[in-house]
Amino acid sequence: MVVTMPAPPSPALVTPPAVRRLPRWVPWLLIAAYVLPGFLGRDPWRGAELTAFAVMLDMRDGGPWLIPQVLGETVQPLAWLPYWLGAAAMRGLPLPAGWAAQLPFMALLLLTLACTWYTTYRLARQTAALPLQPAFGQGVRPADYGRATADGALLALVATLGLAMLGHETSAAAVQLAAVALLGWAGTRAWPPADAPRRRWELAQGLAATWVSALMLALAGAPWLTVGLTVALAGWWWRTGVRPLAAALAALAGLAALGTTAVLAWHAGAPLPGWPVGLDWDDANEWRGLLRLLAWFWWPSALLALWALWRWRWHLAQPHVGWPLTVVLLVLAFCILDSGNDRVLLLALPALATLAAWALPTLRGSLAAAIDWFALVLFTGAAAIVWIIWLAMMTGVPPKPAANVARLVPGFQPAFEPVLVTVAAAASLLWLGVAGWRIGRHAPALWKGLVLSASGLTLNWLLLMTLWLPLLNWGLGLRPISERIAALVPRGACVAVVGLSAGDLGALRHHGGLTLRRLRTPDAASCPLLLAGPRTPHGELHGWVLRAEIPRLRASRERWRLYERPRAAADAP
Repeated sequence: MVVTMPAPPSPALVTPPAVRRLPRWVPWLLIAAYVLPGFLGRDPWRGAELTAFAVMLDMRDGGPWLIPQVLGETVQPLAWLPYWLGAAAMRGLPLPAGWAAQLPFMALLLLTLACTWYTTYRLARQTAALPLQPAFGQGVRPADYGRATADGALLALVATLGLAMLGHETSAAAVQLAAVALLGWAGTRAWPPADAPRRRWELAQGLAATWVSALMLALAGAPWLTVGLTVALAGWWWRTGVRPLAAALAALAGLAALGTTAVLAWHAGAPLPGWPVGLDWDDANEWRGLLRLLAWFWWPSALLALWALWRWRWHLAQPHVGWPLTVVLLVLAFCILDSGNDRVLLLALPALATLAAWALPTLRGSLAAAIDWFALVLFTGAAAIVWIIWLAMMTGVPPKPAANVARLVPGFQPAFEPVLVTVAAAASLLWLGVAGWRIGRHAPALWKGLVLSASGLTLNWLLLMTLWLPLLNWGLGLRPISERIAALVPRGACVAVVGLSAGDLGALRHHGGLTLRRLRTPDAASCPLLLAGPRTPHGELHGWVLRAEIPRLRASRERWRLYERPRAAADAP
């Protein structure tokens, strides 16, 4: 039996008009405008995303699935699930490799958004979370209040700056984010809402989701965080009177996931994704950097969450505030242990959005108006800048932005894309309509204060991923240099490589279609060409003749070097 703990009075006072439902086509349109850009047409860029894509290609082409590697070298840190998802999609779907690999991660982002909505909806219907009922007049139905609050949490998550880039990557971060969001929802299944009877199967459903999310998180490279979150969930279940066996099974899920990861790491002959080393407590610059990261990465959800914690400060022992707060604090602790890693900080966003939603029924009009005006000015100005620079790229006017683009991204030739421009123009007109609606009509709905923030960030993300997408693919991806190198390689010839990262190798295979061999392996003996990274010492390449130096973008920056064997050595039997 669940123990109902006495709770102080709710700080929320809500009228029936404030819990009116957000028309369902609005969140669906917002989700489509937010999720699809950033996946469709975008090349895998550098860093963790391109490395993950390289491992997926290796697995698709026959590499071992239990040992994530690229051309025989194990990739660190270990993570299996994101590579399995991408490689399986590449093998099973009749689509280009890049598009196929993105589909599972698109589904994971949708799962994150859905779990955030349902987590908040479930928690908002708890007895302690409900608003005060008026002495006279009509109160609000828990289901209506839950939907309005959940809509606010969804808008807060979409409006959070840190989600946009990392949430659209085909990397381990997207799997970890969906796993933490699913675990947050799993925890709520043990706490029945005030307006619904307790159902036995809900606790079993929560346990099953806990085990699935724990395995997802551990196999995506975060086994220690998995243990921390599942033990915290078990603690919350135990103190709220959930069956002790269920709490024990929740804790066991994290330990089982850790054990599974340890076995796979042992099989791969690599260390388990380790306990991070932490920030230097004596280095003030590192702490200032972490604070700056928190200030922009969690905006505006963090501001609303802090307000909610103050107004609901006597409810920290209640699950609707305490459970998401526990998730945020655990993730923040692991972020500090990992030297301020923004990929760890990303995992707090679903729970942070839930906390931000509790600010909405207690928000003062002046603070809500300030957030709205800030969002209106910021996102309108940012959208104008995107359009101006796009016009400069296409027409050369204004000349200064056009010159800056040509200097920063040499060799890029802009082309008019009618479909992308039409989508961008339609989104900009919709933004003007939303802004006019919000300024000219003071809707009493709870979610009204986040409409401009969510739609404004979505607009700018969509503009970047349409108007600027060719430019960003050229400047941030490795397609240009891969194609230039491929043009210098005879058809069917293999290329020995040295001094290149796993992501570099993946780009050369995907964009250039090259057959690659590592230099110090027997297979490389038959390769007539050698490609060396920019930091490879010339002394390591004795016996090779320099054929070309290929700059990645600008000639003054890093250059890749292409060598060929001496003629006599190439003709020798």
